[in-house]
Amino acid sequence: MTLPVLDTGFVRAMFPAFAQPALEGQRFFENAGGSYTCQPVIDRLFRYYHERKVQPYGAYAASRAAGAEMDEARSRLAAMMGIDPEELSFGPSTSANTYVLAQAFGEMLSPGDAIVVTNQDHEANSGPWRRLAARGITVREWRIDPASGHLDPGALWQLIDDKVRLVCFPHCSNIVGEINPVAAICAGLRQAGIWSCVDGVSYAPHGLPDIRDLGADIYLFSAYKTYGPHQGLMTIRRELGMQLPDQAHYFNADTLYKRFTPAGPDHAQIAACAGMADYFDALHAHHFGADPQQGAAARMAQVHDLMRAHETQLLQPLLDYVTGRNDLRLIGPDGAAGRAPTVALEHARPGVDLAQALAAQGIMAGGGSFYANRALQALGIDPAPGVLRLSFVHYTTAADLDALILALDQVL
Repeated sequence: MTLPVLDTGFVRAMFPAFAQPALEGQRFFENAGGSYTCQPVIDRLFRYYHERKVQPYGAYAASRAAGAEMDEARSRLAAMMGIDPEELSFGPSTSANTYVLAQAFGEMLSPGDAIVVTNQDHEANSGPWRRLAARGITVREWRIDPASGHLDPGALWQLIDDKVRLVCFPHCSNIVGEINPVAAICAGLRQAGIWSCVDGVSYAPHGLPDIRDLGADIYLFSAYKTYGPHQGLMTIRRELGMQLPDQAHYFNADTLYKRFTPAGPDHAQIAACAGMADYFDALHAHHFGADPQQGAAARMAQVHDLMRAHETQLLQPLLDYVTGRNDLRLIGPDGAAGRAPTVALEHARPGVDLAQALAAQGIMAGGGSFYANRALQALGIDPAPGVLRLSFVHYTTAADLDALILALDQVL
């Protein structure tokens, strides 16, 4: 099927930020730190606080409506990712979700068992797992190439033996940007009887994946980087989730999506996450039309491809510009097809300084380490000055990229 051209006018009309006078003339290139929020999410959050800010799942109407909207968010987003609703849980952030998971694995694993982590990850999918070394669990590091940042799957298998129980790695790094072959890696791990935990924070904003196709036992991402509220979303395969020790109230142990939520959930923000599904469905209907026979996962797959095609088309000219300069080091691949539109650049000037200089040109970008200190150190870059990071998503336009390249010329 030939993909339609993304209608950026329709897309941007769904994001109130683009109509705000305070942001007029600004080009947003720090989406990897948090995306703009779409109107359906804002509407649902507004309605919840005005009409449903009560204890959910009770006997009265407002309480029933509150609980129903929370259930709607879980069921619709789960369907888009091809999983059962109970396999999706919400938490305050991906970092918090990972920490809770690490506690559960720490209780289940025995001294002498081994896990594998990478130095390509954001610290959220590295630090909590590394702490398990204090419990006698061996932590092995799957290391990136110090020149390119590439995470070689072949190097992983050199770390694998009968002691390894879990491998934690990113779908793509928030610094390197390269899209790792998750499905192939997870298939190999499953065949070896090893669990997989995939950090999808830097990938999910470019289209929610089909978790069944990926084969990940655990997949984590952040709603606030995926056009929603500040929540961490975690999918966990039922067989693994029910095997791990319960981390929540003991009387919730039989409910999978409650087992790894030790604190009370944010009812309003969970309900507002249904607005993410509203947005993805609106995007699909506008570009592909309505088909009552088409399932949610199939619709999401088309939206994913639509978003990625637009982003890839915009990304390649930026990569060509960067690689054409001898004063910039591009971290990660120079081909748009193999990476997310998250572009980290090393320059003689600190990343924070470059971001400040770009701000004066109307470019909102980021500078620093972005909690990926281990990756930067492995690449020979001091995390303190860090890198300049330019990140965008599907609502970015060709005009935004033109303005960015012009501003880079002036600043560099």
